[in-house]
Amino acid sequence: MDLSRIIKPWKLDPPKTLVFVNATIIDPVEGQLIPNANVRISGGKIAQIDTTGSETVKTGVDSSDIIDLSGKYLCPGLIDCHVHIAVTPGETDLRAYQDMTERISLLRQPHVLKTMLERGFTSVRDCGGASLAMKEAIEEGVVPGPRLFIAGFALSQTSGHGHMQNRHSDEICCGGSISGISRIVDGPAECYKFARNELRQGADFIKIMGGGGVASPTDRIEHVQFSEEEIKAIVTVAQNAGTYVTSHSYTPRAIQQAIKLGVRGIEHGNLIDLETAHLMAEKKAFLTPTLIAHVMSKQMNFLPAESAAKNDEVLEKGLRAMKMAVDVGVTVCFGTDLLGPMHFAQSKEFSVRSKVLTPIQILRSATINAARLLMQEDRLGQVQEGFAADLLILNANPLEDITILDRSEQSILGVVKDGRVMTSRWEKLRADA
Repeated sequence: MDLSRIIKPWKLDPPKTLVFVNATIIDPVEGQLIPNANVRISGGKIAQIDTTGSETVKTGVDSSDIIDLSGKYLCPGLIDCHVHIAVTPGETDLRAYQDMTERISLLRQPHVLKTMLERGFTSVRDCGGASLAMKEAIEEGVVPGPRLFIAGFALSQTSGHGHMQNRHSDEICCGGSISGISRIVDGPAECYKFARNELRQGADFIKIMGGGGVASPTDRIEHVQFSEEEIKAIVTVAQNAGTYVTSHSYTPRAIQQAIKLGVRGIEHGNLIDLETAHLMAEKKAFLTPTLIAHVMSKQMNFLPAESAAKNDEVLEKGLRAMKMAVDVGVTVCFGTDLLGPMHFAQSKEFSVRSKVLTPIQILRSATINAARLLMQEDRLGQVQEGFAADLLILNANPLEDITILDRSEQSILGVVKDGRVMTSRWEKLRADA
């Protein structure tokens, strides 16, 4: 008797061995196609890649598990480096989410996760709100979804981007109180304590609100948030635990303060200037723009008036900032930052970026660059032997037209995560039950 099956009856069977033959592999490292490839996946990993026509790759595999990908493309699974799965669909605008309970959010999150996977995102990095419980539920097979990397609650100063109290509220709470997807901390002592607490609760990295934001009701975009001593405390905690800090920052001042103090990632960065872009490249900092969030917030009237005005400011400058960063050698990653009813637009970030970047630059942002940010560059982001079998089967070449990834229902025939077929839109490919 397998007691583990009784204790955890949802436990998944080991993934079966599959062989894809006659595939054209998309290589984001070299920006090229590898034709006539046979790929064996076993134990959730890419076990063998053969381009010589050898039959050994098929050894011991049932014919029903050998899939001919002639005319199809095998692409690494996509990685979205900035999501918020806890701010789920179900309400029309930002104000309504202040009344959403954690229980309601948790019950809606499986829908968000399932649809992300269907769009080809096999890994996502949650920058505030996701819990260890949901991460473990995905890992154990209770909930189908992308591999989840979490920050727990983002850390914000009082009156910072994560502090969602309105101006007329005079309620002051204790240090470490939760406000939406953030935790309010002030002073180095609280920064030490609650950064450590996020790590205790399973955070893979620490997210800070290092500057003003769009959705927050009481700050301005140009505000620089947290003192140097506070940021140093949080960076020390993260580095001591072998991980890193990323900062919500739009402006040169906020970005420069953060990266000079050891922050490794910058979220958004829409107002970056050339000096700051060069500094980011020098410091090997990562930039994760989230342009589709600004586009959809405007289209759907999601934000209250004071936030909508800030959104307009960063929207028009975001593309220029991203192009500048790429041109000077900053490692740019793919992110979306969509909230509430806007999650459906996740893949539209590809089309937005295509206005200023090439297909290979955009694909790298969602594969190899993202894997480096996650510190998973030896496991994710490539179709390579020994890597996780996170794969997309495409009917078109994204190196020619990256916007095919916007149209996932037409272009993505199958999504494989950890060697399991999670989504299939093709009769030749059976989805795992």
